[in-house]
Amino acid sequence: MNRLIFFLLSLAFLPIVSFAQSPEEKGLEIAKEVNRRDDGFHDYSAELTMTLRNKQGEESTRIIRNSTLEVPGDGDKSLIIFENPKDVKGTAFLSFTHKVENDDQWLFLPALKRVKRINSSNKSGSFMGSEFAYEDITSQEVEKFTYRWIKDDLLDGKTAFLVERDPVDPNSGYTRQEVWYDQKEYIPLKIVFYDRKNALLKTLTYTDYKQYLGQYWRADRMEMLNHQTGKSSTLSWKNYQFKTGLSDQDFNKNSLKRAR
Repeated sequence: MNRLIFFLLSLAFLPIVSFAQSPEEKGLEIAKEVNRRDDGFHDYSAELTMTLRNKQGEESTRIIRNSTLEVPGDGDKSLIIFENPKDVKGTAFLSFTHKVENDDQWLFLPALKRVKRINSSNKSGSFMGSEFAYEDITSQEVEKFTYRWIKDDLLDGKTAFLVERDPVDPNSGYTRQEVWYDQKEYIPLKIVFYDRKNALLKTLTYTDYKQYLGQYWRADRMEMLNHQTGKSSTLSWKNYQFKTGLSDQDFNKNSLKRAR
């Protein structure tokens, strides 16, 4: 028999090896690409309005300033300062997000004139009475979750990856999250949160995206709906400014007390 023919026939009896990604590998790859596309912004500041709604639809608003610093090799640092109304004016929140270790968070309460450290076991608590938890407003580092791609999906006319991510931290208020990422820009479109009993808890939607510096996408509107209470909170962002020269000195406990 011709040696070439014999070789080809022998290949037909070899075990079939699949090089397809597993759902876990694909989910992690998507998360890493989301992170990679947002690398290099260095720092930004923005103004935002937080609108709180109760089950009856009654609203209250708060005016906030936000500053964020990118930390190479670790999570972002952020400083949130409340400007209005009067009862929360001067309240400031400082967060150091970490890739693996527990995040460091502090809250300055002007009425008490002291800085309160937020215990990592309280990360699922409500942030300033809103439907956002403390863990929702920190940078979402890749290492904070495990991932599993579920399917390619269509969301509001956009092709998206549907990925399940499970928090690694046992102190998280969530068992799992379902995240829809835009397949073109690798930005989050919607996140559905399930509580510690694996019951539907909240849905976060991102809308009105704008691109800055030809690379960085930010949503002008983020709405969190609590399905269990009927309450909702909306963050409306404006006046983004990137690479303004912020440094570590702008993000420490003294900066909390200097907040005005």
